[in-house]
Amino acid sequence: MEQNKVQFRHSIVVRFSGDSGDGMQLAGNIFSNVSAGVGDQISTFPDYPAEVRAPQGTLGGVSGFQVHIGHGVHTPGDECDVLVAMNPAALKQNARFLQRNGVAIIDIDTFRKQDLLKAEYTTDDPYTEIGLKAQVVEVPITSMVKAALDGRGMDPKSVLKCRNMFALGLVCWLFNMPVEQALTFLKHKFARKPEVYEANAIVVRGGYDYGHNIHATVSTYRIKTDDVRPGTYTDVNGNTATAWGLIMASEKSGLTLFLGSYPITPATDILHELAKRRDLGVKACQMEDEIGGICAAIGASFAGNLAVTSTSGPGLALKSEALGLAVMAELPLVLIDVQRGGPSTGLPTKTEQTDLQQALYGRSGECPLVVMAALSPTDCFHSAFEAARIAVEHMTPVILLTDAFIANGSSAWRIPDEDEYPAIHPNRVPDDVAANGSWHAYDRDERGVRYWAVPGTPGLQHRVGGLEKDYTTGALSNNPNNHEHMVRARQQKVDNVALDIPELEVKGNPDADTIIVGWGGTYGHIYTAVEQLNAAGHPIAMAQLRYINPLPRNTREVLSRYKRVIVAELNSGQLARYLRSLMPELPISQINKVQGQPFLVAELVDGIMATTNN
Repeated sequence: MEQNKVQFRHSIVVRFSGDSGDGMQLAGNIFSNVSAGVGDQISTFPDYPAEVRAPQGTLGGVSGFQVHIGHGVHTPGDECDVLVAMNPAALKQNARFLQRNGVAIIDIDTFRKQDLLKAEYTTDDPYTEIGLKAQVVEVPITSMVKAALDGRGMDPKSVLKCRNMFALGLVCWLFNMPVEQALTFLKHKFARKPEVYEANAIVVRGGYDYGHNIHATVSTYRIKTDDVRPGTYTDVNGNTATAWGLIMASEKSGLTLFLGSYPITPATDILHELAKRRDLGVKACQMEDEIGGICAAIGASFAGNLAVTSTSGPGLALKSEALGLAVMAELPLVLIDVQRGGPSTGLPTKTEQTDLQQALYGRSGECPLVVMAALSPTDCFHSAFEAARIAVEHMTPVILLTDAFIANGSSAWRIPDEDEYPAIHPNRVPDDVAANGSWHAYDRDERGVRYWAVPGTPGLQHRVGGLEKDYTTGALSNNPNNHEHMVRARQQKVDNVALDIPELEVKGNPDADTIIVGWGGTYGHIYTAVEQLNAAGHPIAMAQLRYINPLPRNTREVLSRYKRVIVAELNSGQLARYLRSLMPELPISQINKVQGQPFLVAELVDGIMATTNN
């Protein structure tokens, strides 16, 4: 009977859900790590509540973590095959994500009458009330955890904190995952608290063993995966990958990495990760505010460091004047903006792509700089490295846009070999120029890039700042012709970066007359939608922008080949407006979503079909 219920799949989606204090993010992260460890591709979506801590058991306090594992995985999935619901509120909020006839694992101990009332059910039959069409597995998780840990001297609150590990063990059984890897992860996490590890290990094994007792009543899953590229793989989220990419850039440039930052959701983890890396010479400073963060970084850049500041949308606004100073002084600086819903404080735990125009134009005067966008959690590593390389080699601030979806989400990442990334060459003043005293502060190389003079170097005394300088001597200047000359020189320097980045790549059907264009973290959803449409006989091409200002040098030539250009983004049309301003001849249509949630693949498929059928 068990054999008949085993489903072999190329990929599977599971969603953990419960109260904010139920440890759903931890359970999901461990399951992701186990999956990455056995060679699966993964994509995750932590769905945090906006409230700090809503009342237990209420709809506002539900926290979710969705993970997609298997082969050909590019998104966390529109719907899940398995839903773990630790209480009635979690079931009510997340049942809409469960596929018809999927598996719903619930903690039946939490489905008492008072629990149903808290979750705003109006009947005693929650499954019928919400129209649940699933294989429901009612598991007495709470009581089984209490029984498993009875006699260990733990207080009731600590015992209940282990419920998530029972669910993890059960899901590991359901997906034929090695529970030993989950135990290894827990042992590392609780290395300094062996009694906590032992309690969680008992519960994980209990959940795994419990699965064998229900195998005849629920479908189990086995993943078919292709061979993967040899190497060491780990599960990494976007914020961690960003931090590691900056460290790689520090190593490859020979520059000390300095981060001046102020905590802000969802960017704070970059500060946390870099603060751990004193062993690699990283200097991470938590400043008193956003302005202090960027000004400290500018000072570090002036002193010859690889300087970075990190923030989210509200902080980017506060940093705008100092960012203009970095443009005027022509100093290398990387600004990481992990976008969230706005305006103002907005939706701190939700994702949007609504800072693009602020990144492009949100400064006083003619103030050009490079704008990039990371495509996925793992691409955050590459994009952070590239942002640092461009900043240092072209002496310009670079804004790297990520977003809450890819910053908190994770993917399986192959740790690169050191020789896979090139050396970074700071644009230093040539030794012979420094020696003969002929250098001026705004002397440039053949690319129009200002030379970087580190204070304290003999012969390179100079002054930079926020007032306009003479193009030749570097002295203060209010001459109108000189000001225009400097404005154009700074713009040309940024434009020339297009010669130093890859050309725009097109994927999908090469014979299509429709191309869908995205940028940043929508890559996985757009890619999957295009794959589905092409498989269904609807020829579609796609291009995803990592470099936005300047655009890749072949962008106009590529987009002009198509009868339709559809721009999809998580805002009201900011990239579409930008492309229209540069290429008004393009026939641009739009697919937009501003709900604090990533696209669903189905939404993109429907939007593309609606546009192409018009």
